[in-house]
Amino acid sequence: MDVSQELVEEDDMYHYGPYIIYFFPEPPTEASLADARRVLSTTQASASDVEAEIEAAEAALAKVLRESKSLIEGLQTQRNALEQTITQTMAYLSPIRRLPLELLRNIFMEYFDEHPCCAWVLAAIRLITTQHASADTIRLWLERSGDTVPLDIEIFLRVTSTNSGTDSPTRRRRRSRSRSRSLSPTPWHLSFPHQGVAAHYIVGHSPLTPAGIVAHFPPSPSPIAVPHSPTGISDSWLSMHHPGDRPTARQSRSSLHWGHIAIYYLAEQMHRWERFIFRFDRQFASMSALKSISGDAPLLKEFEVSSAETAYYPEWQWLPNAPPNATLVLPNLKTLTLQYTPFKWSSPMFRTNLHTLNLRALPACHLPLDRILYIIASNPALESLTLHFQGALPAVLPLSPTTLPLIKTLQIGGHYSLSQLIDVLVLPQLTTLTLDIEPRDPIEDTISNLLTRSSKPSLAHLSIAYGNSSNNFYYGPSGTVIAWPSLLGDLTHLESLRIGGTTLEPLLSVLGEEPWACPNLEALGVRNCHALGEGVVKLVAMVEARNPQPPLIQGTVKRLKSLELYDCASFGEDVVEWLGSRVEEVVCTEPEFDRWVWTV
Repeated sequence: MDVSQELVEEDDMYHYGPYIIYFFPEPPTEASLADARRVLSTTQASASDVEAEIEAAEAALAKVLRESKSLIEGLQTQRNALEQTITQTMAYLSPIRRLPLELLRNIFMEYFDEHPCCAWVLAAIRLITTQHASADTIRLWLERSGDTVPLDIEIFLRVTSTNSGTDSPTRRRRRSRSRSRSLSPTPWHLSFPHQGVAAHYIVGHSPLTPAGIVAHFPPSPSPIAVPHSPTGISDSWLSMHHPGDRPTARQSRSSLHWGHIAIYYLAEQMHRWERFIFRFDRQFASMSALKSISGDAPLLKEFEVSSAETAYYPEWQWLPNAPPNATLVLPNLKTLTLQYTPFKWSSPMFRTNLHTLNLRALPACHLPLDRILYIIASNPALESLTLHFQGALPAVLPLSPTTLPLIKTLQIGGHYSLSQLIDVLVLPQLTTLTLDIEPRDPIEDTISNLLTRSSKPSLAHLSIAYGNSSNNFYYGPSGTVIAWPSLLGDLTHLESLRIGGTTLEPLLSVLGEEPWACPNLEALGVRNCHALGEGVVKLVAMVEARNPQPPLIQGTVKRLKSLELYDCASFGEDVVEWLGSRVEEVVCTEPEFDRWVWTV
């Protein structure tokens, strides 16, 4: 305390700095009361004077603030006018004005049709490119985008194939329908086991693809499609394991170095990556450029490197292969997709508390089950999990129960031992379950135990062996499921059901008789389900029971809206036409020995 603030005691008063605190004797006397009245009057007058000084000081401060604020607002208005002049002048000098107005109008109308709000979202740059754009063009785009604007990068590479333009008669005859449309300017569709879809990467609009497999990617602000290189040097890619593809020497050199140069420029900007998508259909000469993807990416939210087919990879020290003690700055990474690319189970990239994880391991990647479970348990905030391992080893460490409280979508395919992972998972919020595991034993106990262990979640979408069945897997005479009533009887919230590799009649009998199994079912798909003598009869009876004509006003079971039958039985055109009169969308394909496709 300062000396001037020290308390000094006298006989009848205290001095506290410049102020006086009077001490009145007790009991009061006539003299002390008179002194008190005098002190009160003097103190009240002093307090009024101080209050007036405070008000005057506040008024002066308010005046200064008003004047300063007015001056700042005037300067801001002047700055805005100058910035608007600068913007208009730069727009007038922009190279884009070299294009005809008609062409510019068509470009903007196209983007407005795709994303109505694209003109109001300018917080990031979306870089979409293929091997047709020169690496120097990519460098120029990155340089002109500044140093701080986040980057949304999509790269799609297609290796040249001499047979790509020819389709077999079977492929020409097969057809499918899909109401979905990819938001990316590429015909590639990435599909993991999902909603009854075969677990493979599809290049182009394959007529072999059933409806509903198109993967949607959310629109990113300010999309920039890198133009094709005018030289045409990079139009062809040299495949490392398809010797029939032989571009010219100049094209081969360009193809060999394109990936190294482009990835080098992109890796230099990793601190700006917000989304990185890299897809290619097969191994290419400069694929080793991917190993340069290493370092910190503080803005990265989604990372994907996907190949359409498997290939051999050496040991790469890139992000998914980082050593366990490496320090990676990936605080915002929420979505990770790796398909047919190398990774290590102990990489810190799998310990960023992901929300979405899609892993399709290389065929040579055989991890013990406990290490696969370690990847899962390291991300307790998972909402969607997709795993596919063609090979898996028995667990070395005991598998402990793992609860994922937020997960809603679980898709597991590959080796039959992966069912042991399902036996230790607890998923209280599960709504979509897809299992495409190699055939060994009926799987209804695994599913029932999972739902019971998870406190009976409201499962809305179920797919069993719907992808594997297309690869001619066969589950024996009893099929994938033996006890259909016990499995479907408790699935009162189920809206879509996809089944493959089982006997058709028992499934249709359960769905077409009371008490109703799956009363909320609206979509049914079966694939490669062998039908016995009464398969077609059971199908017609099931549709007649669930979709009566005329429709019931208040039925106890919902009407089917979608029915897909692939390679099950020879139905005939009249049966397909009748099904189309009862169900809104019907797709039927005949077995291979009598191949044809009916769409209604």
